[in-house]
Amino acid sequence: MKHLMYILAPRYGAHEGLVAPARPHAAIWRIVAGLVLVAVVSLAGTKLFIDLVAAMSPGLSAPHEGKTPGAMLVLLFSFVFVSIGVVLAARLFHHRSELSLFGPLPLFFRQFRRTLAGLFLLWVVITLSPPYGVSVPLEPNLDMGHWVRLLPLALLGVFAQVEAEELLFRGYIQQALAARFSTPWVWMVLPSAVFALGHYLPAEAGDNALLIAIWAGLFGVLMADLTARAGSLGPAVAVHLVNNVVALLIVGSPSSLNGLALHLVPFELSDSAQIRPWLWVDFAMMVVSWLVARLAIRA
Repeated sequence: MKHLMYILAPRYGAHEGLVAPARPHAAIWRIVAGLVLVAVVSLAGTKLFIDLVAAMSPGLSAPHEGKTPGAMLVLLFSFVFVSIGVVLAARLFHHRSELSLFGPLPLFFRQFRRTLAGLFLLWVVITLSPPYGVSVPLEPNLDMGHWVRLLPLALLGVFAQVEAEELLFRGYIQQALAARFSTPWVWMVLPSAVFALGHYLPAEAGDNALLIAIWAGLFGVLMADLTARAGSLGPAVAVHLVNNVVALLIVGSPSSLNGLALHLVPFELSDSAQIRPWLWVDFAMMVVSWLVARLAIRA
């Protein structure tokens, strides 16, 4: 019990190393202006990128749905423009290096590797533990050989997407708000609420849209907590990467974003009867992954 209480207790001293570079230029107008710049750069860059790819490959359509390997890769790599926007905002409005958003690079990579190793071990244990297999019959999506050939590029694309989201939400927004407001209720909850809003998809998820958005918000809070404890984005990037690799590359949804998935679940995101029990499984995995990351950064 004492060990569990130590794991759960908030210890945010390491967060200061991330927040200190943002503190000299922490005015609210700078944060707002920076977010506007991120939006403009990411939207304009993404449109230019998609138009260029479409001109080179006219058969590519609706990349935002990600229902083919090509469309999904375009979507994932378009997140590079979010990272570019964050880099410009950090430099222009906060006069800080983009590398400072990640934390000290040796610490970032060490915590990233340890967390990734811990999560890999977690999935090995889950896979080898009963009950074996899954309770729903998965549907094939990509041929195994084709999937393996795409895997290196797909992993790089997922990393680009995850890195961009963590750089924006747990890097730029969280650190800028923490430099201005000392209470975690602001710098943990507000970015997570925006993160949740970005995952609110009623057109695809129907009645499940709000629950999925709440799940995303809770994920954001845990990643914010993890970042504050670690003093780098390394653990959050690792947890987010593993989560998205499973959801986008291994078992996808037939609703959308399935172009690179090896298998599909046999129900849509809007199917409440099927999806809602799995949300509890996802929630449990989210919490366990967070705890594994907590242990990894203490190693």
